Amino acid sequence: MFLILHVIIVVGFTIRILLRDDLSPTSRLAWFVVILILPYVGGALYFLFGEIDLGHHANEHHSAIWSDLKSQCGAVFSHEKITHKLVSPAYQPGFFYAASVNGFYTTAGNTVELMPDQVTARGRLIEDIEAAKDHVHVLYYIWLEDHTGIATAKAIIRAAQRGVICRVMVDGLGSRAFVNSHLWEKMRTAGVHTAVSLSLKHPIHTILTSRIDLRNHRKITIIDNAITYCGSQNCADPEFRIKAKYAPWVDIMTRVKGSVVAQNQVLFASDWVQTTGETLDNLPFVMTTVSQGIPAQIMGDGPTGRLGSTPQLFSTLISTAQRALTISTPYFVPDSTVLEALCAAAHRGVNVALIFPKHNDSWVVSAASRSYYGKLLQAGAKIYEFRDGLLHAKTLTIDGIVSLIGSSNLDLRSFDLNYENNLLLYDKAVSNNIQERQSEYIARSDPVAIEDVLAWPRRKRIWQNVIATIGPVL
Repeated sequence: MFLILHVIIVVGFTIRILLRDDLSPTSRLAWFVVILILPYVGGALYFLFGEIDLGHHANEHHSAIWSDLKSQCGAVFSHEKITHKLVSPAYQPGFFYAASVNGFYTTAGNTVELMPDQVTARGRLIEDIEAAKDHVHVLYYIWLEDHTGIATAKAIIRAAQRGVICRVMVDGLGSRAFVNSHLWEKMRTAGVHTAVSLSLKHPIHTILTSRIDLRNHRKITIIDNAITYCGSQNCADPEFRIKAKYAPWVDIMTRVKGSVVAQNQVLFASDWVQTTGETLDNLPFVMTTVSQGIPAQIMGDGPTGRLGSTPQLFSTLISTAQRALTISTPYFVPDSTVLEALCAAAHRGVNVALIFPKHNDSWVVSAASRSYYGKLLQAGAKIYEFRDGLLHAKTLTIDGIVSLIGSSNLDLRSFDLNYENNLLLYDKAVSNNIQERQSEYIARSDPVAIEDVLAWPRRKRIWQNVIATIGPVL
């Protein structure tokens, strides 16, 4: 009886895995290994986490929402395609690829101000909310009831009380405690429109029809369709009390004005309509420009979008680097596309620098990340481990002129499972500012040499490679 059940599970899930064209060979192999070695556990894991899908209805709903948004705010999508005029030919592939994901093309007339630190970023954001006249839209993966979370919520409550339309959306997992807090109820009572993206209110239904770990990881704030914030910072103190042992969380944020604000507005609207079912017919999507601004565009992705778009964007950007490429990310579990692009860049003489946390809050990511160190170092890349807290900033700079900043990590979760938003820009001044911040990270890091990696005990290297092998499952 058990033998028959064993064969049914192994053969059944094997056929299902082989029928999927969207799986990479690495992911397919990882699932084969788990199901062959632990068929019952592997079958349960595949049932829970194997399919990257919110369900057929959700995908159709998402397509309909985007179709409606394109009809409603066509200017955001049909904006003059002037990338070839704004961006040097050598770097255009990355910008054109980013545009293929959402239909957001490079726009001129944007100002991007890099915030000096998290406290200043939050202070400026609250000042902008206090000055709001028409609407405030906020979306966070994590919102904590700490100093930052309370101050932000109170500012939004005051805005709602003076007649500003305020919409607040949080992720159902990352902000689960906040959704059940008195502060959440206070916002609702004050007239703030609230929504929970990918709610866990009905976990059994979610498990049976989708995946419980598909999350909205975006960090979006929009004020009056004139200002937006983009970066890695959640609505939480740097001390990040839910994981205080890894604190401080070191983040990076930009304050942006110009035509890309409308692009971020569309991303927020798509999530709001998908979550609430409410139409936003009167929402302004006017693309305003700032004189003497810089070229920039927004790129957002998620499980209802085109699979593989984020790793393909990263690999395309990496391939355009000619002199220098610096990346910081807290979670580094690349797919083969990104890993090989990084190695290829280093091999052809690009100064590749990678900055990761020395102490990661995820033991899985920590082990998997280090399994790639040897290959990267042998290719000529430099690796630095940040020692002063958890480096949560997600940054990429190329040749001192192209930058990507936002919510996407270089890991399989950001690549496949999360809704993310990022800002891609072309400007020497802003890119130099971000590079200076990256240099500060490196100054607070320990360099990793190939000799260090080769000296690791065999048991450590085996463990790291095992975790990396089954990484697509985890």
